[in-house]
Amino acid sequence: MSTSSNSMSLADSPRKTGPYRFPRSLKHNLIWFALRKFRPGDPIGLFQYLSDEYGDIAHYKIGPHHLIFLNDADFIREVLVVQNDNFVKERTVQRTKLLLGEGMITSEGSHHRVQRQAAQPAFHRQRLSSYADRMVAEATNLCSSWQHNQQLDISSEMMRLTLRVVSKTLFSADLGDKVHELTAAINDIMGLYHPLILLPAVELLIHLRAPGIAGFAKAKKKLDSVVYSMIDAHRQQEDGSEDLLDMMIRAEESSSAEPGPNATHNESLRDQVITIFLAGYETVANALTWTWYLLSQNPEAEQKMRDELDCVLGGRTPAFEDVPKLRYVEATFAESMRLYPPAWAMGRRALTDFTLGQYRLPAGTTVLISQYITHRDPRHFSDPLCFKPERFFAGGRASFPKFSYFPFGAGARQCIGEAFAWMEGVLLLATIAQKWRLHLVPAQRVEPQPLITLRPKYGMRMQLEKR
Repeated sequence: MSTSSNSMSLADSPRKTGPYRFPRSLKHNLIWFALRKFRPGDPIGLFQYLSDEYGDIAHYKIGPHHLIFLNDADFIREVLVVQNDNFVKERTVQRTKLLLGEGMITSEGSHHRVQRQAAQPAFHRQRLSSYADRMVAEATNLCSSWQHNQQLDISSEMMRLTLRVVSKTLFSADLGDKVHELTAAINDIMGLYHPLILLPAVELLIHLRAPGIAGFAKAKKKLDSVVYSMIDAHRQQEDGSEDLLDMMIRAEESSSAEPGPNATHNESLRDQVITIFLAGYETVANALTWTWYLLSQNPEAEQKMRDELDCVLGGRTPAFEDVPKLRYVEATFAESMRLYPPAWAMGRRALTDFTLGQYRLPAGTTVLISQYITHRDPRHFSDPLCFKPERFFAGGRASFPKFSYFPFGAGARQCIGEAFAWMEGVLLLATIAQKWRLHLVPAQRVEPQPLITLRPKYGMRMQLEKR
């Protein structure tokens, strides 16, 4: 696109306004520009455009608000690590408080640190080893329920599988038939993601049961009912199960700190539980779904993974000790999250004026980062759109900067369950792939849908082939 003749082009050089120096910018406010160029609800298209036209750093405005989009490893590190104390979650994330309350994803400052400290022991290495058998058992049960030539929405299957894993490993809860009820409620909420994020005064609209978002309160009530019943059951146990929920309950009971804005201790526990439920099952389920899709489109990589499984496992079910030996399985999972990262973007809002390289930016500026875009940068990944698990072998991993690949975030707010998710992904892939091949149904449309996580917009129907 010409930068000299088009009224929607970028400025030719950084702009200096008073004490501030902004990167190159759209000449028009983003709202004016986006209505003419992008589909509604297509942030990935916008981010790709910004990256293609601007490079490492871009500036634009929504109304009076300044936004910066980053696609540079050093700038990303500067925001997430070096200057982390100057940034809080931006408004879009804050809107998720409607569902998550003051959980670990949305809370800030000392409240966030206390929550993280309370949960940390549940993710120590010695704890992880105790979760492995349950993960494999749940995957084995799922495999036993499938039939040769059956067609299934693998996205839904992975959602139910990972929800069972999280509930049994971290909360010692057998959800039974409530798994279907929970996934349906969460799907309803995900379907309302864009209205919840974009509508002004959405809290009032929810309270008034406004058309289009009336289902949010009903779905949230279903989730809350299950979570509060789990909390009550744990409080009534004479002998604690020493799971994550027990740790959280003890931390709440022994803490003199306030539970969070306008919340009781029970409500604070609810916020933490529902946050870990969603973060723990939704992200891994989506990562697995995209992995099955990519394997179905790349038979050579699929065969290499199966050869490793046959060599390492010899037909037996995998165990915790096998995880470091299943290098190709792990690399497959890593490459899937490069191309389709479940956490596809993040945002931070500056508390005070700050500097990035040659630019000085005002307090209140929103900084946006997209793993989806950065993970596909050809400067760091050769043939970036190709599925190549080998790039995540030891030598290949060393060839790209740390902040060019960060599917679980980075810095002080890096996902607390990252090690749990890596182990879960490897064990579930290994267990299922030993017994089944999954083929994409020919008529299946495949398109990523950037909601809270990166979901397949039309599901992922696949046909099962018994090995």
